[in-house]
Amino acid sequence: MSSYFDQISDQDAEATPKTLLDRFLDGIAHFCIIVAGVLMVFMVITFGWLVFGRYVLNDTPTWVEQTSLVIVVYITFLGAAAGVRNNSHLAIDFVREGLPAFPREIMRYIADLFVTFFGFFMTWQGWQLVMENLSRPIPIIGFSESWRAAPLVISGVLMVLFSCVNIAQRLLKSREV
Repeated sequence: MSSYFDQISDQDAEATPKTLLDRFLDGIAHFCIIVAGVLMVFMVITFGWLVFGRYVLNDTPTWVEQTSLVIVVYITFLGAAAGVRNNSHLAIDFVREGLPAFPREIMRYIADLFVTFFGFFMTWQGWQLVMENLSRPIPIIGFSESWRAAPLVISGVLMVLFSCVNIAQRLLKSREV
């Protein structure tokens, strides 16, 4: 006996068959969400340790704050990259969806191009930050400051990849019609 959600996903799969590339990119986006989720759980546990250490042991672990700042950056940027793949990123859809088909498609291309350019810029600037901060340690935890900038590069590359694939797939669909 299948559940309601299985039936919906089966119907979606029949409506739009996924290519090997789609499954691979969906897997990358899903992996980003899993990593972000695991990091979120780790952050909650470390804050629990912070509260326990401060109020029960009367010995505050100082590393929690700096570690959490690094983790928040990874959670945010990995989630943003997955959002581009899943088309759940920040967008104002009601204006676009209220337009006729042709301008709506043009606006979708424009949105993907903006995400692509933003991803390139984020990758380039993030890479500069990584390279400039290799020898600077994060206070208290001692890791390189580059660890804070690395998610910019990772997320930027993924955003460019995901948005370029969206553009290419949309162009291929329009040629088939």
